Amino acid sequence: MFETQSLALLKSALRRLEEGSQTLPSFQASVDLQALEEILHQVADRMTDNYPYAHPYYAGQMLKPPHAVARLAYTLALWINPNNHALDGGRASSKMEREAVHAIANMFGWQSYLGHLTSGGTMANLEALWVAGQLHPNKKVIASAQSHYTHQRISGVLQLPYQSVPVDVAGRMDMQALQHILQQEQDGVAVVVATLGTTAIGSVDPLPQILDLQAQYGFRVHVDAAYGGYFALAEGLSETTRLAFDAIAQADSVVIDPHKHGLQPYGCGCVLFKDATVGQLYKHDSPYTYFTSDELHLGEISLECSRAGASAVALWATQQLLPMVKGGQFAQDLGASLRAARTLHQKLQLDGRFVLPLLPELDIVVWGIRAERTSEMNQHAQRFFDEAAQQHLHLALTRLSSDYFRGIDGVEIDTDQVVCLRSCLMKAEHLDWLDEIVNLIITVANQLL
Repeated sequence: MFETQSLALLKSALRRLEEGSQTLPSFQASVDLQALEEILHQVADRMTDNYPYAHPYYAGQMLKPPHAVARLAYTLALWINPNNHALDGGRASSKMEREAVHAIANMFGWQSYLGHLTSGGTMANLEALWVAGQLHPNKKVIASAQSHYTHQRISGVLQLPYQSVPVDVAGRMDMQALQHILQQEQDGVAVVVATLGTTAIGSVDPLPQILDLQAQYGFRVHVDAAYGGYFALAEGLSETTRLAFDAIAQADSVVIDPHKHGLQPYGCGCVLFKDATVGQLYKHDSPYTYFTSDELHLGEISLECSRAGASAVALWATQQLLPMVKGGQFAQDLGASLRAARTLHQKLQLDGRFVLPLLPELDIVVWGIRAERTSEMNQHAQRFFDEAAQQHLHLALTRLSSDYFRGIDGVEIDTDQVVCLRSCLMKAEHLDWLDEIVNLIITVANQLL
């Protein structure tokens, strides 16, 4: 299952890297190869206690294996172990980070901006909300009920008030509810978070309408595209979804996670600000750190200090191999995930034992197991999840408001929430394996239902 042929390339790349230090006296750290081998075999044995994340049969959580070039470039960089805080800790990797971040900003239509990589989407979102709080002290953070829980938690860390907005029947932020809150708050809102790809169901908030309200009420707009951001390159989005992604350029800040659809190892997030002058908010003094160059050090525009330069190296290398352009291989693979999700949705709809309350906007499919009562649906979903794993098909579970299931013939609502199966078809290979995945789902349904 694991691709290993590319490992031979690492040795030749290391020799080339070593050539850059030939002017130094010879030096090599001593290594006990036998002891290393024993420990690595122990590690391998321990790591078998995992789900098969890299296999197409794993269609549960948002786990996508890094591309081979990202794995190799990251590993190659570890012989240097650069730190992208100050330039003297990682000159080459800092330059590669700027180029990689520029490619992401360009994907959203930004040429002028401030941005950098982070250790993940949580930290990236924290910086965006921190900037909003600095510019609008003590004002409210607003996000949808389907937004990631991190926004409420971060608001608590930043001591900013937080309010959740109900969602509509498609799982998107309800614009009437948002406008009602804005009318009540008047000048009390710092930022509205638009989620372009919720992590539970893949819904995309109506960003164009949120921007229309911004013109009226004057709040900042932050786009959390940690999961969905790369779909800006994909073909085949619905009209409303495409309009939302095309409007990202008008937002004040945006977050994307290259360690999700960007084919990178954990952790690699990215935060971008349209107005580069917000960099003044980061200003601090570190007389022993920023002395090697008059150029801007990445640590001067980041809340984090030490950051893995290897993450920037891996991302840069991946972007060289798979340029982020519409119609390219990277974009085509995203399109394959979209088609896989829609095909799975269509095939499950043909089976009356399943209830599908939502059309997939991106590559997440959610479905319930039909029963007379929602309480029975919950029990069926848990049993289905367990049995599917026994068949080596790994799904996920999520809870939806029972409102999504009102009006479905033959289903009595007797619970506030309904437990559903959830599939994240993030791998391009999922499209090729979809018939087998559907056959496994049908097999499990035949056994249980």
